[in-house]
Amino acid sequence: MKEEKVILVDENDNPIGLMPKLEAHEKAVLHRAFSVFIFNANNELMLQQRALHKYHSPGLWTNTCCSHQRVGESNIEAGQRRLQEEMGFVTPLTEKTSFIYKAPFDNGLTEHELDHIMVGTYNGEPKINKDEVADWKWMSLDAIKDDINAKPNNYTAWFKIIFQKFYKFINVEQ
Repeated sequence: MKEEKVILVDENDNPIGLMPKLEAHEKAVLHRAFSVFIFNANNELMLQQRALHKYHSPGLWTNTCCSHQRVGESNIEAGQRRLQEEMGFVTPLTEKTSFIYKAPFDNGLTEHELDHIMVGTYNGEPKINKDEVADWKWMSLDAIKDDINAKPNNYTAWFKIIFQKFYKFINVEQ
C-alpha cells in the first residue's frame, strides 16, 4: 500500500506542498489535519480508543475520529470519509474552528498540525474498524473534563489541547 501524503501548509492554511505522512511527523512539518467530534441526543461525546498498534498515541482515548485531508478534498469531505473508515457511519458535519499545535512524542515523532475541528450528531452504534480503533464509548463533556484532570496520560495530546482551549466550539449546548 502506498504511503499517504499530507498537505503541508503555512500558518494561514495555504497549501505549500505534499510530504509522506511519516516523514512529516519525523520532521515536525506543519500540515493540515482535522478532528471530528460526534455527539448524541444526550450531548455525550463519542470517544474512540486508538488501536494498540498505531505508531503514535496507541491505546489512548481521543475524539470520535481524526486524520489528514487529501488533495482536492474539503475538510467536511475528509471528516466524513474518515468517520466511515474508522467508525462505520457518516453524518453531516459542521466546521467550528481551527488551530495550530505542536506535540512531540516519546518515539521521536512530532505532530505539528493545523487542525480543523468539526462537529456532528449521531445516535446509533458505530461499526468500528479494528485496524484503527480499539474501543469506543459515549461520555458527557463534564465527565471527560474530570477524567482528563484525573488521568491525563489516558488521552491524546490534541484532544487535551482542544478540551483546554477550544471547549466552547465543541460544546453544542452553548
